[in-house]
Formats: sequence, structure tokens, C-alpha cells
Amino acid sequence: MAFTMRQTVLVLGVVLAVGCAGSKANLVDADVARYTSDANGFDTHSFFYDTGAEVVVFDAQFTEAEAEKVLAAIRARTGNPIRYVVVTHPNPDKFNGVAVFQREGAKVVASEATAAAIPAVHAYKKYFWVNVVKAFTEETYPGQATVDVTFRGTYALPLEGDAKVELAELKHAGVATTQTVAYVPARKALIVGDLVHHQAHAWLEGGLREGKVVPDMAAWKAAVDELATWPDATVYGGRGEAAPVTEAIAAQKRYLDGMVTLVKGYAVELGDRKAELCGDAAAPHHAELQKRAAAAFPEYALPYMVGYSVYGLVNQLACGG
Repeated sequence: MAFTMRQTVLVLGVVLAVGCAGSKANLVDADVARYTSDANGFDTHSFFYDTGAEVVVFDAQFTEAEAEKVLAAIRARTGNPIRYVVVTHPNPDKFNGVAVFQREGAKVVASEATAAAIPAVHAYKKYFWVNVVKAFTEETYPGQATVDVTFRGTYALPLEGDAKVELAELKHAGVATTQTVAYVPARKALIVGDLVHHQAHAWLEGGLREGKVVPDMAAWKAAVDELATWPDATVYGGRGEAAPVTEAIAAQKRYLDGMVTLVKGYAVELGDRKAELCGDAAAPHHAELQKRAAAAFPEYALPYMVGYSVYGLVNQLACGG
């Protein structure tokens, strides 16, 4: 696997981040809560829904240590059993921590496509973190996640009483190669993972396809459009803020289009120096793109997401994929 020096230095910077906001759990409403890691866990949201009889967790954090904090946040609010952990898409900040909940008796639920993608994504990311960044060892990197329940298309979680959680596999890829969303009808809550980062910068690396990470912006926007199936919902993304579905759709598509325009324009601006975007000399250009993204979207949080991930979009748009 080939990784640029930019990737190594920047992602290591996430692991060693200091001075960032701490992990925290916030109440979304009476039954749904959100846990947010600090930057060491990529500022990742996990949501959990207490039906009154059982708990459903949505996305499991990047490490088991962070998942343990989600578990503690749940236990601070309810003693109800944790029945399911839903993985919205095959990225390690969504599935690495699932074993913590399995040890509590929960079943991990994912689409067939997500379950099929996990082994390759796990191997790819483990190699990077263990052999390139050396932030983990073979023993300390989380084990490969196992999925207990898979589905294709749609799936209603078997819950007690009248509680409902409806899962839907979108027809288009999003931030990863496949995307599940979860709808909680009683709360009109649509939980979408990193498909939407409302008022926060997106992860632009792309999904893993045949050993390479490749973003697909057209598919991502089409997947975002699919959220209109739930017109009265509030969207809860993997980072950023909640938003009504129509607002979330428009803002996310505007952001993705804006980032494509920004990267293309910067490549043209470089002229004869465009080749610098495509190798180890790309580091200052990625930093510059982060600054320009922050200026283009000044109200957006987490600009570091661009600096760490824009290489995927750059490689696609300026380096021949």
C-alpha cells in the first residue's frame, strides 16, 4: 500500500492532538443522545436511542477505549440492555469499537455490502496505523469487526413493544462505498453517519475500491438526495450539527460542489507546478487547500478534516485518480 508523507504526518497529528475539546455526551431529545469524541477520535458522533426497554447504538467509534466512553455515557442514563449497534458505513471510526458492545450482549447490524467491505477496509487502515504511522502495534490496533446481522435493502430492527428503528441501504455510495441510514419514527430522527457533516467539513478521502481510496462525488450527492425520502426528518450526521432534511441536503451538496470547484481551480492556478499535487511535495498544497476551504466555508467546524483527507479528492481531480 502506498501512502504519502503528507498522510503519515497529518494523521499522526490527529493521534497526538492536544488542546482540543474533550469527549462529551449531549442530549438530543428525551430518548436520543449523542456522544462526541475529541479530535483523537476524529470528533466522531455516536448516537444512542433508549426505547424505554432497550438501547440501540449508531456507530461505534475508532477505538475500543472511545467505545467504552460511549458505553459509560449510556450507563449514566439508563440500565436498559444494549440490544443493537448499527454500522452506517464501512469506515473504522464507525466499526472499530463494536466489540465493546458485543461483550455487553449487543448484536452488530450492517448491510450486506458494509459487512463485505469491512475486512478490506480494516486491513488497509490497520496497515497504515501499524506499519506507516506506527501509532498502534499488531496487538493494540482494534481487531477486525464482526457483524452479527446483515440485511439487504431495508430492515426493521426487532424491538420490544411499539418501538421502531428502520434501516435503509441507500442506492448510491456516499463518503464510503456503501451507505446505510437509520430512521427513528418516534423522534423523526434520521441518522446518516458521515454522509452529512452539517456545518462541518467533510472527509474527502473516498471509499476503498480495489485497494485504492477514490471519492465519487456524483454518487455522494445522489445519496444525499435520497434523504428526501424522509421529508419531515431531522438529519443527524457523523460530525457537525443536526438540521432539517431539506436544509441538510442543500448544504451538503453545496459544500461538495464547492470543494470540487476549489480543488480544480487550485490545480489550474498551479499551472506547470500541478505535478506537485501528486507526490510527497503535496504537503504544503494540502495545507493551502485546508486554508482555502476554511475561508470558503467560514462557518464550518473541523477544517482539519480537509487537510487530512483532501489528498483523495486531489488525486482524483488532478492526478488521474
